[in-house]
Amino acid sequence: MERIYADRKYIIIGFFLLIGLVFLIRLFYIQILVDKYILSSNNNVLRYMTQYPARGLVFDRNGKLLVYNEAAYDLMVIPKQVKNPDTMALCALIGIDKQEFINRLQKASNFSPYRPSIFEAQITRENYGYLEEKLFLFQGFFVQSRTLRKYTYPIAAHTLGYIGEANPDLIARNSYYKSGDYVGISGIEKSYEDILRGKKGLKIRVYDVLNRDKGSFREGKYDTTSVAGTNLYSSLDADLQAYGELLMTNKKGSIVAIEPSTGEILCIVSSPAYDPNLLVGNIRKKNYTQLLLDTVYVPLFNRALMAMYPPGSTFKLVDALIGQQEGVLTPDTRYSCNGGFPIGNGKMVACHRHPSPLDLIGAIQTSCNGYFCRVFKSIIDNRIYASTRKAYESWRKAVMSFGFGKKLGIDIPGEANGNIPTPAYYDKYHGKDRWRSMSIISLAIGQGEIGITPIQLANMAAAISNKGWFYTPHIIRAIGKKDSLNQAFMQKHLLAVDQRYFDVVIEGMANVMTAGTGAAVKLDSITMCGKTGTAQNPHGKNHSIFIAFAPKDNPQIAISVVCENAGFGATWAAPIASLMIEKYLKKQVKRKEMEERMINGNLINGKLPESETGQGNILQD
Repeated sequence: MERIYADRKYIIIGFFLLIGLVFLIRLFYIQILVDKYILSSNNNVLRYMTQYPARGLVFDRNGKLLVYNEAAYDLMVIPKQVKNPDTMALCALIGIDKQEFINRLQKASNFSPYRPSIFEAQITRENYGYLEEKLFLFQGFFVQSRTLRKYTYPIAAHTLGYIGEANPDLIARNSYYKSGDYVGISGIEKSYEDILRGKKGLKIRVYDVLNRDKGSFREGKYDTTSVAGTNLYSSLDADLQAYGELLMTNKKGSIVAIEPSTGEILCIVSSPAYDPNLLVGNIRKKNYTQLLLDTVYVPLFNRALMAMYPPGSTFKLVDALIGQQEGVLTPDTRYSCNGGFPIGNGKMVACHRHPSPLDLIGAIQTSCNGYFCRVFKSIIDNRIYASTRKAYESWRKAVMSFGFGKKLGIDIPGEANGNIPTPAYYDKYHGKDRWRSMSIISLAIGQGEIGITPIQLANMAAAISNKGWFYTPHIIRAIGKKDSLNQAFMQKHLLAVDQRYFDVVIEGMANVMTAGTGAAVKLDSITMCGKTGTAQNPHGKNHSIFIAFAPKDNPQIAISVVCENAGFGATWAAPIASLMIEKYLKKQVKRKEMEERMINGNLINGKLPESETGQGNILQD
């Protein structure tokens, strides 16, 4: 029996010794081998400071710096470490009152009593100097360095975009982002966020009870280095962009210019615009609210991508091409006008005075409404199709190959689809299959239900200049290195029209600029090809529209200009486009009288002369 008790005693002793050994090994592991437990136990004297990377820089096509970084600072707080702060002194330093101090501290506590959060964001380098001298007085507060975006020129705000604090939804979706991180909100800042943002780093610093920095923890063993974002090389020409915004002063509308051979966007103007520096730093919230509430100018609305207009007579070029492709139109096809095109019940699509009858080149040159109504009718009534519906579906498919009625896929967020109405729409409006060519004749001259964005109009000009193809328009031409071309935009898109049908249309566009509706704005030494448009607007004065490309034989620029409520296309949009082409191809503008008139023209607050309104039944493109 005694032997049994002795054995049991040794078993019990051995059991406790084993447990003790396990604890000793675990304690050794925690204290010696795994420093992360030390970090947790000393959290009250260690600060985990995110090292925010500098975002990538953005350059224009000629190497001019458009977007860069400037040092800024966030005042951070760890609520649990705040001990008897001199509230009034801190409030005076950062410009808030006592109640705001209490509210912010409570908000930080609600987020986490033990983790740092932003107390005052985006303190400028100048103001940081004053704060740094007094920071040791405020236990629980420290400064986190970061960078803010700055813009070299006050241009291209809609395109470049801006950054702001990541919202809770994004943080929940993407583990990279934490509360207080900044992210691209609009423009290329948003669409190229993953490339521009870089990679965050981490530094662990030791602080004493007096809020003094005692250096890196374990000599930086656990620190990680941030990696700067990748630079972007845009296709924008900063000088052309600035000139376009100058010409659009006191006007609502847009200018889009594209290099046809590459699809690179040379400028993209939305007017009214704003200085992108207004949305930088701690003034962003106030300025954004003011811009958002401006219902007169609506400066945040990107008209170049989001606004939809009837294309007016510029759309006649599309029907001229599709009509040839369908076999119902040739360069020698002649139609009489007689003041317009009758649509029944004594009504007609009116036209202005010009020689009659005309062939295709003459019809484009003079922008004859009657001619193109007959072309459109011949397309929709084409007997090779079993029904109007089938003919319309074929026409619509060809139209959409130009990039209409859908997003082009530009690398800026917010692009609108535009609208090329479906057969189902007309079924609903007229009754199923109860509509004919005459029911939708307004489409012939780019009116009715058609909606096209300015970027789509410029792309159409580029596609015609290329005689049947285009690259997706894009802003970023190279990533990382200037010669590292953006591979996302290397695919050609073909129009549903054979190359052989473009020469006659291009010849007609050249005649527009020499003897037609655009003759007043021609360039002496450069052969331009253009087309005017006066788009009827049920909500007010007509819109002035113009598309063009130049030179004729080796196109380097294709452009669209839209001036809202400005009347005839030849009066405002065409001169602006012509000046833009002169600026880009010649690098200087000699037609100072025209330039001055365009810059000083006030189409928002000024009163448009009756001769320039483009109102009434007679369209003068």
